[in-house]
Amino acid sequence: MENMNWNYPTPIWFGINRIKEIQIACDNLNIKNPLIVTDPGIRKTSIIDKVVNSLTKETNVYSDVQGNPTGENVTNGVNVFNKGNHDGVIAVGGGSGMDVGKGIAFMAGQARPIWDFEDIEDYWTRANSDKIYPVIAIPTTAGTGSETGRAGVFTNEVTHEKKIIFHPKMMPAIVILDPDLTIELPPSLTAFTGMDVLAHCLEAYSSNFFHPLSQGIALEGIFIVKNYLVRAYKNGKDMEARSHMLAGSSMGSTAFQKGLGAIHSLSHPVGAIYNSHHGLTNAVFMPYVLERNREAIEEKIIRIAKYLSLENSTFEGFIKWVLELRKELQIPHTLKELINDDSKLEKMSELALKDPSTGGNPIPLSQKDFLELYKKSYDGKLLITS
Repeated sequence: MENMNWNYPTPIWFGINRIKEIQIACDNLNIKNPLIVTDPGIRKTSIIDKVVNSLTKETNVYSDVQGNPTGENVTNGVNVFNKGNHDGVIAVGGGSGMDVGKGIAFMAGQARPIWDFEDIEDYWTRANSDKIYPVIAIPTTAGTGSETGRAGVFTNEVTHEKKIIFHPKMMPAIVILDPDLTIELPPSLTAFTGMDVLAHCLEAYSSNFFHPLSQGIALEGIFIVKNYLVRAYKNGKDMEARSHMLAGSSMGSTAFQKGLGAIHSLSHPVGAIYNSHHGLTNAVFMPYVLERNREAIEEKIIRIAKYLSLENSTFEGFIKWVLELRKELQIPHTLKELINDDSKLEKMSELALKDPSTGGNPIPLSQKDFLELYKKSYDGKLLITS
């Protein structure tokens, strides 16, 4: 596929071996001393060597990042950033590495704690905008789309809640989408992150908020998942499939500027308490939430089914496609298969109701509704089956 540069919603450099242009990106942003932020798994691979070898000077690497990153991960990174007199961040990895990288660049010059900038009303205006450092984002998975987002998701270790921290300047200044960096992603993570793309696009498309640009991006993102996710899962060296899924990941994050919904509301408490993979958890909840939202989204789902050229272009046909896709990707059907503990469903329903994603759901949901969704997904109770 041809190397291309895009400028929506931020400058994106797409193509194979674009990682070699990382120094040019630093020069464009006047970053003289970048801090590389990644996770422990990526640090062990050759990917970080490729980044370091493409820079003209040696620099520090911070990798104290959990799969579900915490506020402490950011705080410790800020200490490394300021101690090393860094002036920008190169965030490398999946959503955790990129979110922490964005969080460090955002918090390095702030006097208030990170939780004061939660994505509530205009809390972001509390920040000193002049003290936010530039970020170059390099995703190594095709799922979270954090590279095109203006926020990061972090677990508060005290309350065990996932919080969305937002500021317009958290958007990376340059994104490098190099499909070659996703080649070594194992099949399971290819599946989990790919289902995250589908969740982002599907919830954005289903939201009632008015954002026609997002609507079109979400629809095409779902089309990409249908045509390329299974290919990437079955053959990790399928560069065409990897390229499309990497682009689709950025599209999903761009699309959910419009809003998300109950899939994410249900997932966030599970990830915060049980440290489950976010994309996998989204995949488990997906059909249960679609069925619950049917009254508000059926016509939209039928339009998706027709766009995907599904043989059965009905609401039921779309649900069956999701179930078949999950089965092909070896995604569990029930929440019980993930956590095998139903003692915290009540508590998680309280957290889900308060989650920022809840406001974008196509129908209003109560705590009782969330508890019912947790119970149905735990036991695998769906009206529509494959």
